[in-house]
Amino acid sequence: MLGIGGFVMAFPFLWQIVMALSTNAQVTSPTPTFWPGELQWGNFARVFERLPFLDQLATSIWVTLIRTLAQIVLCTLAGYAFARMRFRGRTVILGIVLSILLVPSQVYLISQYQIVQGLGWLDTLAGIVAPGLFSAFGTFLMRTAFLNMPAELEEAARMDGANPFQTFWRIMLPLARPSISVLAITTVLWSWNELLWPLVVSTRAEDMPLAAGLATLSSDRTIDYPLLMAASLMAMAPVLVLFIVLQRRVIDGLASSGVK
Repeated sequence: MLGIGGFVMAFPFLWQIVMALSTNAQVTSPTPTFWPGELQWGNFARVFERLPFLDQLATSIWVTLIRTLAQIVLCTLAGYAFARMRFRGRTVILGIVLSILLVPSQVYLISQYQIVQGLGWLDTLAGIVAPGLFSAFGTFLMRTAFLNMPAELEEAARMDGANPFQTFWRIMLPLARPSISVLAITTVLWSWNELLWPLVVSTRAEDMPLAAGLATLSSDRTIDYPLLMAASLMAMAPVLVLFIVLQRRVIDGLASSGVK
């Protein structure tokens, strides 16, 4: 049963590989071809002819790295403040932050565009990165992680003379590593696959990340499916390799919560 379930889940990926190595006539044929007679490795070379693939790959890497690091820093600080610190207006501010989770991102898309346009960040890396530097989900996730930690840890740190930042940095943050791993994983996947916002703020192919660049391969009249599948596999490869290398840490981070 596990084998059957695994095959069902992996079949779309396997079918994508078959399509990437086929001709467009084989892909669009009414009779499905489960394995092409002659492998079309040239489809991968044609990706570099149709797209500035290396430029888009570099943009995707920078966007993902900057957003992931920024969210880890900002969301852990905000989550700790909301969970452990007492200040005026904390409940109101937390409610405003969490209310963002209830609103689809498309609602404030025009406002974000006007802000980025006013800053002169259209067709720039900063324009793509800016809206994703902070997230309400990450704040909620880290706040929950810090709330689940025993208050005795902070009391012991204060008795030893630690200030609030030292308590956060040396005591609480190391214990929140599983939740930080979850935040990093979700941010990487979301940033790497984001489509709508880069299409809005980027008009030049060289400035687009890979997800937006792949969208330009589709047209209203014809779609070169083998080319699109080959480009998708190439865009997927860095994240897939990263998952394989960090598989144990990824699984531990998703499965763990709270304090061991």
